[in-house]
Amino acid sequence: MKKLFGTDGVRGVANAELSPLLALKLGAASAHALIERGKRTKVLIGRDPRISGDLLENALVAGICSQGVDAEIAGMIPTPGVAYLTRTTNAAAGAVISASHNPVSDNGIKFFGVDGYKLEDAVEADIEKQIDDFDRFRRPDGADVGRALRRHELVWEYAEHVKNTIDKPLGGMKMVVDSANGAASELAPRIFDELGGATTCINCVPNGVNINQDCGSLHPDNMAKAVHEAGADVGMSFDGDADRVILSDEKGNVVDGDHMMAIYALHRARTGGLPENTVVATVMSNIGFELALKKENIKLTRTAVGDRYVSEEIRRSGAVIGGEQSGHIIFSQHTTTGDGMVTALQILQVMLETGKKLSELSGEMQDYPQLLVNVRVAQRDGWDENPQILSSIRDVEAKLEGRGRVLVRPSGTEKLIRVMAEGPDQSELDSLVGQIADTVKKEMG
Repeated sequence: MKKLFGTDGVRGVANAELSPLLALKLGAASAHALIERGKRTKVLIGRDPRISGDLLENALVAGICSQGVDAEIAGMIPTPGVAYLTRTTNAAAGAVISASHNPVSDNGIKFFGVDGYKLEDAVEADIEKQIDDFDRFRRPDGADVGRALRRHELVWEYAEHVKNTIDKPLGGMKMVVDSANGAASELAPRIFDELGGATTCINCVPNGVNINQDCGSLHPDNMAKAVHEAGADVGMSFDGDADRVILSDEKGNVVDGDHMMAIYALHRARTGGLPENTVVATVMSNIGFELALKKENIKLTRTAVGDRYVSEEIRRSGAVIGGEQSGHIIFSQHTTTGDGMVTALQILQVMLETGKKLSELSGEMQDYPQLLVNVRVAQRDGWDENPQILSSIRDVEAKLEGRGRVLVRPSGTEKLIRVMAEGPDQSELDSLVGQIADTVKKEMG
């Protein structure tokens, strides 16, 4: 059982739960584990611009170098950039210092293996075990200690990779880009402009503390409003580490990950370019997405919530696309993890190939009403064995009578139980979800 690693690395309040000492130990433990496995002895490191990244990066680098392993520091770069460069630079591993879409007070450290995929559970468990042995680690000295090398030029290698994922120039397409004052602030406007877009960038001036602040993929409404007011063709909002994106059509309507996957999959299936005729999504994807795919005989495979589970199923099934409603989408022909800029480009390419506006493409999928309530609890374990909670869930399922679905699950990172339901009537969902949430709060709150 892992104690530190959640579904997306080690997360916590920076300089408290995620302290410099813990970052130091994580760096040393990860390097130590790599040495034991006989891997190449350098680790690539990237980060988002949040202010706590300075102290955590220095601590992580010190831990890595203390084990005789070099640290190559790319600086501010999206998470998928580290995944890509880990593979192309022959690094033993990649490490990202970011808390993604979380507020500035939080931060995180996650690792990629030599293949650019997130580490397997067994490897993360081994790193945690190594942390327990930190005081007994070897201490190389003299010429045997590792070096810290600044390699910001690697960011532009990644930028070229992103640009090469689209076949057509953007032809003056007018777009609004919201970079969430995060890791894509420098790259995104430059990439889209170089591909021929006419880009207006908002929230592209990070100062260390304004990351995700009322902007980005969790707050796409301001971007969507800017698209409508400017008469732009499309808008895009990235999160802090740019591994996800939410779009807006030309009318200012928000287009989420389900709609983006539907747009891509339907177009590719009709043109014979959807291998396995399969899309991978999580249990949180809207039932309307599943129905839209079914019209073209496209199979939807659902996984547990978390991009690592989507990634594993993509690799197992041979599918080329999978993702989450949040806009974290993996195009396996181009990436090993979610990449917001690559995702946006794939949808822009469908627009160019079909000659259709985004509103028309997005309209092929109709959303069912969906309600999600987060219930704060004392602990996440045991809810699925509680008789009262299980009885409440069964009662709601019976009331929906096959017209929708219910999903109850614990958060992977917070002390929350998430209660979600879908169905044709919003007011009915309010009542049914409230029934389960009240039971969870009474039993476990």
